[in-house]
Amino acid sequence: MHVIRRRGWEIPERLATPEHLVFNRRAFMAAGGAAALSLSPELALAQRIADRPDPTKELYPVKRNETYVLDRPITDEKVNTNYNNFYEFGSAKTIAKAAQGLKLRPWTIKIDGMVEKAQDIGIDDLLRKMPLEERLYRHRCVEAWSMAIAWSGFPFAKLIELAKPLSSAKYVRMETFLDASVASGQRQSWYPWPYVEGLTMAEATNELAFLVTGAYGKPVSKQMGAPLRLAVPWKYGFKSIKSIVRFHFTDQRPKSFWEALQGSEYGFWANVNPQVPHPRWSQATEELIGFGERRPTLLFNGYGDHVAHLYKGLEQERLWA
Repeated sequence: MHVIRRRGWEIPERLATPEHLVFNRRAFMAAGGAAALSLSPELALAQRIADRPDPTKELYPVKRNETYVLDRPITDEKVNTNYNNFYEFGSAKTIAKAAQGLKLRPWTIKIDGMVEKAQDIGIDDLLRKMPLEERLYRHRCVEAWSMAIAWSGFPFAKLIELAKPLSSAKYVRMETFLDASVASGQRQSWYPWPYVEGLTMAEATNELAFLVTGAYGKPVSKQMGAPLRLAVPWKYGFKSIKSIVRFHFTDQRPKSFWEALQGSEYGFWANVNPQVPHPRWSQATEELIGFGERRPTLLFNGYGDHVAHLYKGLEQERLWA
């Protein structure tokens, strides 16, 4: 009879380092070791945690929804992942390296406010409940540049079905994560952290409103707003909040991050309109990042057939700022 005596240091086979990682350790060290040495101990730990495989990676790529087509080429992934606005990690576009310290698991999303029952749900559980698809969207930044992206995710309306808001809820308020230990931008006290955005219920249930979990056929990168961000392609890009941790349903119109910071320039609605200039520059044209080309800006970023009806009767509102 063979008796197995446990020594206390063994680990289950499922937790052992995969063979291919062991035999590629030199390549890993060459690629990442020098960078890790330049990090603080806290950030280095966060980096090691962040490097763990995404447990939902096998869900991608997902089937493309051919309803949504482009009038321009898709922006190259290398360009898109190295030219990002994500003020939590700094005000420059080159925040990709800093964003790698963001820990994506565990990631819990709170759904509360005017709902039948408040709930917390982990991102992996949420993804497995949702019908994932790929969509090609144009995006227009208020800074007068644009990109075209292959997003993966699910319609915002599906999250609203899960949330079961009360009929009296008029808005959904969203918050991003708050962790100044890995997001150096959140140490800047003059910003109204956490980042907050909001939509009307009609906007959130519109067919174009899309909650993003992936891009370019894989889980969305950290610098692009992992693990869950919003894409509302008829609005200026600052409305597409990144790294969401909370959906709060309310009857009060939320004050968004940029509206709280500079309300004279950035309003709640933020619909793309080439005829209304930003107070400091024109919105008549846009630069296609990665192509060195300028094009005329389109009303509602070209998505008017889908969304123009949402704003009838609101002519007195500051829809474009």
